Amino acid sequence: MAKDALIQVRTSLALKQEADSLFESLGLDTPTAVRMFLTRATRLGELPFPVTRVPNKETQRAIEDAIAGGNVMGPYDTAADLIAAALAGADDDA
Repeated sequence: MAKDALIQVRTSLALKQEADSLFESLGLDTPTAVRMFLTRATRLGELPFPVTRVPNKETQRAIEDAIAGGNVMGPYDTAADLIAAALAGADDDA
């Protein structure tokens, strides 16, 4: 017989209430929705939705400047400096 495992997640009360309300409107309770997520992720072998990194504000400004044809050098002297800042910012924002 399979044994059940308990998963505990800390989140804000507002987020929990919003999620509970959403799942209830779909005819689910939150534990069932979480089990559905875990089942789908394990069957796919990945998250069941795309995950992307959001660049930090300084990097985002540099990207927008480059797209607009403005200050393409920005605060960076080389592309390697830009990439290093983007990677460092993604870790800081996580």
